[in-house]
Amino acid sequence: MAEIAVASESAAAGSRLPLPPSPPHRIASEAEALDAARALARAFRQGAADRDRERRLPWDEIERYTASGLGAISVPRAYGGLGVSFRTLTEVFAILCAADPSLGQIPQNHHALVRHLVEFGSEAQRRRFFADVLAGHRLGNAGPERKARAAAVNHATARLTRDAQGRLRANGTRHYSTGALFAHWVPFRADDELGRPVQVWVRRTAPGLRVIDDWDAFGQRTTASGSVVLQDVPVGEDDVVALYAAQDRPTLTGPFSQLLQASIDLGIAEGALDDALAYVREKTRPWVDSGVEHAHEDPHILREVGELAIEVHAAREVLAEAADRLDALAREPLTDAASAEASVAVARAKVLTTEAALRASEHLLELAGTSSARAAHNLDRHWRNARVHTLHDPVRWKLHLIGRYVLNGQAPRRHQWN
Repeated sequence: MAEIAVASESAAAGSRLPLPPSPPHRIASEAEALDAARALARAFRQGAADRDRERRLPWDEIERYTASGLGAISVPRAYGGLGVSFRTLTEVFAILCAADPSLGQIPQNHHALVRHLVEFGSEAQRRRFFADVLAGHRLGNAGPERKARAAAVNHATARLTRDAQGRLRANGTRHYSTGALFAHWVPFRADDELGRPVQVWVRRTAPGLRVIDDWDAFGQRTTASGSVVLQDVPVGEDDVVALYAAQDRPTLTGPFSQLLQASIDLGIAEGALDDALAYVREKTRPWVDSGVEHAHEDPHILREVGELAIEVHAAREVLAEAADRLDALAREPLTDAASAEASVAVARAKVLTTEAALRASEHLLELAGTSSARAAHNLDRHWRNARVHTLHDPVRWKLHLIGRYVLNGQAPRRHQWN
């Protein structure tokens, strides 16, 4: 019966549509963007444990996020947006993800798609789609293939063809589609009629498009990172972004995507450490042999907290350094060498944020003690979130990437995971 109930809830979620877009608040400065993120984080933190426990999707919270104006801050100034720096955007993500990393991850693809338009979109496409983002439209990518038969995760499993009347149609199945359920536009990678890589933009309400809430991982439970099925979905001629036209040109899309992923992991680490500190101060009892009155005076706990604080701080600083490097590179013509440098800089940060998230979330329970394992606290969600999200792009390949670059001078391959 429980399985039937879960299936019914998933079907209902998949059939639900987001509210029509409404003009959000227009954020005027990077300082205001950070203030908005902090205000949302305070609100989102309150229900994070319950949303995770009940797998209650954050429909209302996503509407609050959009209304705040944070969804529009990455739109370039030339198109009416704030054109926020990479540094500030990483801080926004870390702030939100420290409060609720499932909720904080949902806009990741939205901002990555904005960057894709900057790099690959035509002038007309940028004007049109950026105007929609500024008007409150959300973007939710239909992600890569997950079946073992696929040669690689970056291979397209959707295809554009023409029907008998010469109109473009999209067919295929995509997975790991974080944000698509809540989106107004659902872009996805596909092969066009000539087998060339393109990005196709379709409305969430397009006939033949189905978003299925079949995400059932034990962590990041409310990202709704499910499947998207495309069955003869009509596609406008102007809604196809020609990725192939710039596939040999260096861009910052890969490093930028990875920068946001690392920001999510940093947020998980900081949220776990904050909860560990609060629990030890307020609830943990000192060990019988410690000779101290309070757990926060235990020398072993003090040492471990010090080590964790250093790891999380180091991850934050290296991530900020990588973001600053991308900001500098974005202000000048990008070369192959600079693109490689950006990927390596972000890879370094990704290694440290991954390790910090896993270590802080695991040691939270060890520091806090047996009572912290009670289901009522749901503190294990920090480790579950860290473990699932850091699987997104294996950190062992980041070490490989850095080693090849440092030892042999070999540039990383250019794709969205580098």
